[in-house]
Amino acid sequence: MALLVLNGFLLTSCKKAKQENSGKISVVTTLFPHFDFARAVGGENIELTMLLKPGSESHSYEPTPKDMKKIQNADLFIYTGGENDIWADTMMESLGAKAPKTLRFLDLVDAVEEALVEGMTFEEEHHHHHGEVSHLEEEHDHDAEEEHDHEHEEIEYDEHVWTSPVNAIKLVEEVCQALCLIDSKNESIYRRNAASYISKLQELDGEFKSLVHDAKYKTIVFGDRFPFRYFADEYDLYYYAAFPGCASDVEVSASTVKFLIKKIKEENIPVVFTIEFSNGKIADTLCESTGARKLEFHSCHNVSADDMKNGETYISLMQRNLAALKEALL
Repeated sequence: MALLVLNGFLLTSCKKAKQENSGKISVVTTLFPHFDFARAVGGENIELTMLLKPGSESHSYEPTPKDMKKIQNADLFIYTGGENDIWADTMMESLGAKAPKTLRFLDLVDAVEEALVEGMTFEEEHHHHHGEVSHLEEEHDHDAEEEHDHEHEEIEYDEHVWTSPVNAIKLVEEVCQALCLIDSKNESIYRRNAASYISKLQELDGEFKSLVHDAKYKTIVFGDRFPFRYFADEYDLYYYAAFPGCASDVEVSASTVKFLIKKIKEENIPVVFTIEFSNGKIADTLCESTGARKLEFHSCHNVSADDMKNGETYISLMQRNLAALKEALL
């Protein structure tokens, strides 16, 4: 649907015109991490827009013609890339030389394939596009191997690159560099703001490393989607979950519930996590069956309207996660 709207919009759109904003450069972002990094670096020197409305589920977002016009008229457009942002890739290609400067987060760090781990419920027809599938693809013939090689470029990469604070540092540096190139007269401000934010991210990274180093447990369990591959890889954590990070709204299988209950009991896992905006029903079932406690681990895709009003940041959300992780690991 988004691509049809996009094609119609591009056919009827006018020549790109810069938005009048009292001399401030216009920055448009899709998700909350992109918004927060730009806000931290740009401060009062940018006119900042987040397309995803607070409280909305990020994976179901589709741009409106108004959103597309904002992007076209922006000085800088920041988005993730990947399966959920095909519309944005198409739009940038269609605009060609008229496209704003863009930052595609998936291109700025070492991307990994979205992983399926043992026990997950997944859409079977898609599983050949995912990496690290334990035992699911052990039996395959040469024809299957050739088909996999042929489809190599269709691999689905895990889009949740910001969940690692180390990646977040790289992304903030890239946002800073982009703003400096667009608005060189305020370069010293952008670099000072970025340095301040990065120091907080480095502190956060150190706290996570220290926590995991001293932890009693090294395994986390999510009765939910798992958009934390980069986070788990960064801090050498094992994980089990009901679904991969970008799973559609599918019913959890009975075998997945049974598997997770068994793992929680075998490893004496004290906490089952759920993510923001989730109904938490799977986690509730797991907790009722095992005596574990349910806690939220925030993926930072988006925040509620109240959180946005109260000034929550990527760092404050990750500090919440740090506190929750202490409950799960110590």
